[in-house]
Amino acid sequence: MYWKQTRIKFLALIFSTGMLVLGKVILFPNPDKPKINTFVFPEEIPLAKWQPSVASPIKSLTKENPNLVAEKHYRYVKNDLPLDIEMRYLQNLYNVDIDAYIKQNFAIKSSAVMRQQEGIGYYGVGLDKQKAYLSTCINPRGNSTFTHTQFRNNRYKDISFDRIMPILQGQEALLDKRCLWVHLSIPLGNSSPEVAYQVLEQAWLSWYQWWQPRFPKP
Repeated sequence: MYWKQTRIKFLALIFSTGMLVLGKVILFPNPDKPKINTFVFPEEIPLAKWQPSVASPIKSLTKENPNLVAEKHYRYVKNDLPLDIEMRYLQNLYNVDIDAYIKQNFAIKSSAVMRQQEGIGYYGVGLDKQKAYLSTCINPRGNSTFTHTQFRNNRYKDISFDRIMPILQGQEALLDKRCLWVHLSIPLGNSSPEVAYQVLEQAWLSWYQWWQPRFPKP
């Protein structure tokens, strides 16, 4: 009997919450481009087994991509091997295809090869001239993504109880269409592509573990 009453109350809560959200969306819909708080990338981020080095300015995508909020270029060195990491914070995205981003912004013609790490998510690896790279999107919720379908499926995780009030108050959009686009690269040198990919994957694992719980607040 107790469980039955509790179950009824729980279902009533879900129904009421759903109606509130639906009413908010219908009567007071959030704008397609909600206001995003100003964000500044940290000057330094620890990366296991790598030493930070001086980074050159990043190629800005502001003119080409009005959804760009912030960007930062980090450089690290390990045993004289330089590692470049470009970070771009993007908002209001509708087609989050990282392979297309790579081709558009880095003039790389060949497609990246998609891979997956359990518990981390999807990413792409490839070659650009004499460099090996790894590129992916860190999501507000859910694992990292490489294709638009993966990014879109992650958006189901945006609908949660802890976001009900910010959504109803118009502080956050129902679907959180933001992404931290990460692009890592190292010189290929005398290494095989697979060895270079393994170096990038190890660095990516540490980078993701630092960033995932620190995704910018909307």
